[in-house]
Amino acid sequence: MEKINIQFTLFSAFYSPLISTMSGGFLKDEGLDADWSISPPGVSAIDAIENGAAHVVQSALSQGFNSLAAGKEPVAVHFAQINEMDGFFITGRKADPDFSWNKLEGAEVVTFKGGQPNAMFRYACLKAGIDYAKIKIIAPGNPDAIDKAFRDGQGQYVHQQGPYPQQLEADGAGHILAEVGPKIGFCGFSSLAASREWLKSDMAKAFMRAYRKTRRYMNEEKATEIAKAEKSYFPNIDEAVLAKCIATYQKLGCWTPHVEITKPAYEVILDVFQHFGTLKERYPYEMVCVQPPA
Repeated sequence: MEKINIQFTLFSAFYSPLISTMSGGFLKDEGLDADWSISPPGVSAIDAIENGAAHVVQSALSQGFNSLAAGKEPVAVHFAQINEMDGFFITGRKADPDFSWNKLEGAEVVTFKGGQPNAMFRYACLKAGIDYAKIKIIAPGNPDAIDKAFRDGQGQYVHQQGPYPQQLEADGAGHILAEVGPKIGFCGFSSLAASREWLKSDMAKAFMRAYRKTRRYMNEEKATEIAKAEKSYFPNIDEAVLAKCIATYQKLGCWTPHVEITKPAYEVILDVFQHFGTLKERYPYEMVCVQPPA
């Protein structure tokens, strides 16, 4: 077995297409033994590419924008999609069949202070026709801190990625009221990145064979079976909750069967960060993305 090092920027069920390369045995079938990690707080997973600690990382296209804005060529390029739709949810303290996004105006929402989650949330608010500036933002920190803050009584609503909202519902601590993804539509939300040099290697080709099989598996296998295989990666999440989360992402279409980052999906992310105010120019697709290894 050849060792392949994988690093996640964030670790959640939303990134199941990468997790399942391991849990589903697809990497092992290609002779690859995965060693995985999560980037430390405040450190980009791209650093692991630069210092040789990782071959493949879970990242986002916006990472490339940061390097280009600084006048630097990105250390890594994005070669395959993970999620082609935002996977966050709006959860409230009470069930609300008549929920509409305008109820967020004037309300306290526990969420992320910045970064892509905040950029996407702001863009979803724009698409929903509400004024983000009228929302009372509570930003305690990372996903665990956000979850704890809401459980401890802060905020009327919370903005989270699965499986946190599904676990809140299971615990009777909240009710999922809206999905953010459909407000924005298909986009290059999260992706796989690596160095251009590694992408020429036999290991990269073996990884892509495994990843293509995993994409099919994510769409064709029952959510209960995927959750059963992944359960050891989520010791604090009930298996039924994990299955519910995975089924929701399948239904939303986050894990489209193709692996390529499409140009239309890339353009939407440019729109998002242009609205966010951090995009200096609309960088060409080829400066950030490449086609996956054959």
